[in-house]
Amino acid sequence: QVQLVESGGGLVQPGGSLRLSCAASGRTFSDYEMGWFRQAPGKEREFIAAISWSGGMTDYGDSVKGRFTISRDNAENTVYLQMNALTPDDTAVYYCAACSICTATNHAEYDYWGQGNQVTVTS
Repeated sequence: QVQLVESGGGLVQPGGSLRLSCAASGRTFSDYEMGWFRQAPGKEREFIAAISWSGGMTDYGDSVKGRFTISRDNAENTVYLQMNALTPDDTAVYYCAACSICTATNHAEYDYWGQGNQVTVTS
């Protein structure tokens, strides 16, 4: 089992920045690929970013490329999502997730999920 706890969400103005953190516990963190997804009311869960177990490979959804950055610290068992140039369209509940072997963009293949963290972008 892997337990994931997200933090860092909140309210921010358009153009602002936030950094989400996801702390993992349980099994060996570096055994897992990590991903971030988001879900806005009435919309499907959307792939945001993923990072390989070593941190050497990353992937991003088209809507956040160039604005968001995923990173991980295996010594701290934590994955991060740095979000810049936020717009109201980024408003959603953000989830981190872990998978041992998966297609990074497919939320159905992830094994473990955090509880979700609300991000609201509004003036």
